[in-house]
Parts: sequence; structure tokens; C-alpha cells
Amino acid sequence: MNDVITIGEAMIAFSPQSTGPMKFVNMFEKKVGGAELNLAIGCSRLGLKAGYISRLGNDEFGKYIYNFARGEGVDMSQVQLVDGYPTSLNFKEIMDDGNVRTFYYRDKSPTLAMHPEDLDEDYFKDAKILHITGIYPAIGEIQIDVIHKAIELAKKNNLLISFDPNIRLRMWSKEEASQVLAEVLPHVDILLAGDEEMDIIIGEKDSKAIIEKTKEMGISYIAVKQGENGSVGYYNGATVEAPPVKASKVVDTVGAGDGFNAGVLYGILNKWPLEKTLHFANTIGSMVVSVVGDNEGLPYYEDVQGKLGEIERIER
Repeated sequence: MNDVITIGEAMIAFSPQSTGPMKFVNMFEKKVGGAELNLAIGCSRLGLKAGYISRLGNDEFGKYIYNFARGEGVDMSQVQLVDGYPTSLNFKEIMDDGNVRTFYYRDKSPTLAMHPEDLDEDYFKDAKILHITGIYPAIGEIQIDVIHKAIELAKKNNLLISFDPNIRLRMWSKEEASQVLAEVLPHVDILLAGDEEMDIIIGEKDSKAIIEKTKEMGISYIAVKQGENGSVGYYNGATVEAPPVKASKVVDTVGAGDGFNAGVLYGILNKWPLEKTLHFANTIGSMVVSVVGDNEGLPYYEDVQGKLGEIERIER
């Protein structure tokens, strides 16, 4: 049984070999990206069983992603390589302070070849949590239909639904994002969101206001991500403000939110108290930003234990 399953679009992420404006960068390194796949990899490295649902181009890039994810222990049985759709790409621009801009090349996404009826209900029956994001439905209308079908199957089979809005304004407008994602919120059990994203969806940016408003929608577990300021969470009547964990160095902020999400889901599945879960997730986020790459910084469980001082790390 998978602990977590997720639906998304994986991409080849070209990471610059030097910092500064992309137009002046001459060399890039091929890596694997995609928020939902990052989440699956993050969960797998922590020791959870994670499965991924998607389509990839039947090309060298698609095969590379497929094999890379399998090597990370992610179940890829619900991923197909399809002809006629090139595997999507993105190029990153990284500045000296770690800030990142992403440029997408995903107009003919292989996920256009996946339809709601392609989802295997048996796969949902054999899982505990469905994790979805706002990136996948931003690709197109068929992806919105797939997400709604996935929600239906998850509810029917008693999965918890985890949701990260992950709004990408290079892919759609604030108005489009608000309209589509507001329809998702009432079905969510676990909300993992940034305050600026929730401002777009529900018109609230203050963490306490976000918690109050989403509680009224029936969301039982809420974690508001605040980047370098830590996080605020709500569960079972308690609100916790979790302070940030200082990163050793910030070199690439991409993937930090996905790592945080994996940490929260790990805590939920292990029935940890809210405070412990948020501190664990904040710690993972701080570890991710110190490594260049979308998922290279996602830690193994023993790495987090070492960072938390729970085990002694012998360096040599």
C-alpha cells in the first residue's frame, strides 16, 4: 500500500551553472523537476511509500525522468510514456541571493494525453493520502477534469486529500487560479499553503484569518507556510506558531515547499503532535534551500535526525 499518491507533471529542469540573468548564462545542467514528483521523492526519502500518476513524453527526457523516479523508490506503475507529446522543460534563473525565476516550455504537455477515465480506482483504494497541487490544473481544462475525478475517487475510498495551491502566475491569471482552486478547497482535509497564495484564493493573507476561514470550510489540518518566518498550523483545536529553522546557506529556494509538505505528511501519518510536525517540516525546508536543484536537497530521514540533533553524525 502507498502512503501517499500524487498527480502531476514532471519536467526536465535545466539548472544554470552560474548565477545571474539567464540571458547571460551559457551552461545548464539537466535535472528532474515538478512539484508533485518532488513531493513523492521527498516522502520516499523519509521512508514513506509514494506513488505518482502522470504521463511523460516517449522520448529520452521522459525515459530519464521515469528511471530517475524509480531509482528514488517512487512507484511509477501509473505513469505512461506517450508518443506525440514532448516531455516538458523548464529553465531556471538563480540570482546570488538564492531567488529563482522559472521559464516554462510545456505547451504540449504529455499530461494532455491523460483523461479522467484513465485513473485506476484500485490504485486509490490502496493508498492513504492523495496529494494535489494547483500546478496541474493550471496546465489546461483536461487537467482540471482529472483533478476533480481524482478527488471523487479519493473521497469514495476514504483517502485524506492534501492540497498545496502552488500558484504559478506564469501559467494562469490570479482570477483563473482563484476560480478553479476555490472549488477544490471544500474537498480538502490537509491544507499546505503559502499566505500569498491564500490571499489570491480566499482574499486573506493573515495566517490566523486563513485558518479561521478554511476551518469553516471543513479543513481539519492547516499549515500556513511563511518561508523564512517559519509556519503556523492548526489541528484539533490547537494553533501553533513554529519558528523558522535557520538554513546553513540559501542557494536555491525551489523545492523547499515540497520538502515542507513531505515533512507534514510524514508527521500526520505517524500521528505526531502538531508542534513536532511543523518543526520537522520547517527543518526540511531549511535543508532544501541549501542545495541547488529541485529535489537534490530533499533529505533522508536520518539526515533530518542529524540536523535536529537526535542522532550523532560522524563525518569522518
